[in-house]
Amino acid sequence: MTPESTLWRDMVHVALRSIRGQALRTSLTVGIIGIGIMALIAMVTATESLKANVRQEFSALGTQSFSIDQMRSGGMFGGRRVLPSSPIDFREAGQFKKEASKSFKVATSVYGSGMATVTRGSERTDPNVSVQGVDDLYLGVSGLTVARGRNFTDHEITTGASVVMVGQAIVSRLFETWEDPVGQHVLVGAQRYNVIGVLEARGTSFGMSQDNQILMPIPCVRRQYSDEGRSYNLTCTVEKAEDMPAAVDVATGLMRVVRRDAPGEPNSFRVRQSSQLVDTLLEATDGITLAAVFIGLITLFGAGIGLMNIMLVSVSERTREIGTRKSLGASSAAIRTQFLVEVMVIGQLGGVLGIALGLLTGNLIAGYFETPFVVPWGWVAVGVVLCLLTSLVSGYYPARLAARLDPIVALGRE
Repeated sequence: MTPESTLWRDMVHVALRSIRGQALRTSLTVGIIGIGIMALIAMVTATESLKANVRQEFSALGTQSFSIDQMRSGGMFGGRRVLPSSPIDFREAGQFKKEASKSFKVATSVYGSGMATVTRGSERTDPNVSVQGVDDLYLGVSGLTVARGRNFTDHEITTGASVVMVGQAIVSRLFETWEDPVGQHVLVGAQRYNVIGVLEARGTSFGMSQDNQILMPIPCVRRQYSDEGRSYNLTCTVEKAEDMPAAVDVATGLMRVVRRDAPGEPNSFRVRQSSQLVDTLLEATDGITLAAVFIGLITLFGAGIGLMNIMLVSVSERTREIGTRKSLGASSAAIRTQFLVEVMVIGQLGGVLGIALGLLTGNLIAGYFETPFVVPWGWVAVGVVLCLLTSLVSGYYPARLAARLDPIVALGRE
């Protein structure tokens, strides 16, 4: 073993002994650093989990679809204020679908209610069931699949047959585990429907259950909930992703004609691509990440001040020890290195604690919202580097002060 490696080993041993001898101070400092890193890692882990959930939820829509819906917010166009547009009504949706079907597939849907009650015999759900009116193409663009039973037929959609597809939450509430819901009858409000399909379980997204819903033909929603003021959503699908730009242009032109938008006026509707929607949602989480970084840095700054204060006190209390070591031949560089090793060990202990607690807390939050478990390795590495930098910056001045002590003066102090 070389003299240099022996010296480093001895300095590390001395530093570790010193840390053990100041267990309370070390624990407080490690805790402060750990809290700062925990705040950063926990919030970043939660947001990364949310981003993973967004990508997962919208991946089923693919890159070959775009949607058209009502422009619900106003804005400025040509120096004039533009008011929110009128709803896309049943006639406009039907006319657009008829014209556009020559170029691409169009699925139509309309929101019915979010407070429906579904009843079967003496069993009843809470009044929070979502009802959607759809056509036979809706499943192909919504990411939903049928676990049991079948999809709607074109005839059922056209005639408004009293048939529904139900989510797993409704099945669990109204049916026994050994019962087959397909072919059974349920009441949605006061209307009787035949269950023809059960949707595959989707779990919770953004804190909202995706299994507590019912799909029925669009005419059924119009018949049961009225059509006044309802706006229809149109989802268009092309065969190839490279056909998207041309399809969007065609759809925009067709919808402007259907909506009778005057030349030079802004669109009275909104065209959104699934990839753009994902980007928008991901951008919304960037603010949370920035807040996490800001909070983490402030906490680490406070931890750095605390660490520097502890090391200054340590230098003051260990003046005679430093004088003894110098009188026995320890160089200023060795003394400085010893104190730097101490603060680096304390910083990394705080970092390890903070990263572990941050990952645990962040994934507990993700588990509450039923989003995927993630480990943001990049931010874990950032946390380690931040702890190292905090330790070096906080410990350099006390280490330099200890290294510059005169051994005669140090030994003479009480």
